[in-house]
Amino acid sequence: MIRKLDIPPNARVTFLTGAGVSVASGIRPYRGPGGLWNEVDIEAWVTAAAMERDPAGCFQEHRKFAKVVADARPNPAHLAMAQFAQTHSAGKVVIITQNVDGLHQRAGSTNVIEIHGSLFRLRCPDQTCGARVDLTRTNEPPEAAPACPQCSRAMRYDIVLFDEYLDPEQERPVKDALRNCDVFIAVGTSGVVYPAASYVREADYAGARTYFVNLELLDPPNPYFDDVVVGRAEQVLPVLLGLE
Repeated sequence: MIRKLDIPPNARVTFLTGAGVSVASGIRPYRGPGGLWNEVDIEAWVTAAAMERDPAGCFQEHRKFAKVVADARPNPAHLAMAQFAQTHSAGKVVIITQNVDGLHQRAGSTNVIEIHGSLFRLRCPDQTCGARVDLTRTNEPPEAAPACPQCSRAMRYDIVLFDEYLDPEQERPVKDALRNCDVFIAVGTSGVVYPAASYVREADYAGARTYFVNLELLDPPNPYFDDVVVGRAEQVLPVLLGLE
């Protein structure tokens, strides 16, 4: 039987979320049965080399996913984390997400770190330029890559591709959230993609109580998780957070 987690009122809580959190919103996971990477040619469209070789083609492929994401709506897992953050001690809940769908923010969460970027932003491919364009108020993703407002280069989606580094601006808040947390909860993630796979170890070293919530068990088990809860995020998370 799934029961409410024992989270002290003043505990600093850090969530790590993966694709499993958004499946109930109609967004497919990346790995496993029905995973997106089973069908998408990663080398052709989702690598740094692909972006260098065919930026216009990559833009169109990423736009397909952006359209799916734009039509998605937050599910009970997103809403549970947002509600928990609002009722828990102010400012003590952080969500680190691997997802690029913006559903945490649309559910009402405000302290969200998007380590893999977002399909609701475009950025200039020239790192010395650094311009970004917010798409959250756009009903339909642009048909083609618009020109950068600062240097006129064709923009790209602000997401991290294979063989690309994470945004260094996100590293500091991630490290702070892991080093300072009392409770670490990984939800809907395979736990095998780095650097996110190492986050539980950092939280454990900081003395946090660590939980793994996922549809499937880790194989092999990760010794840095204290407790494991098996189930669909949208079903178990509201219970675990004491909202049902």
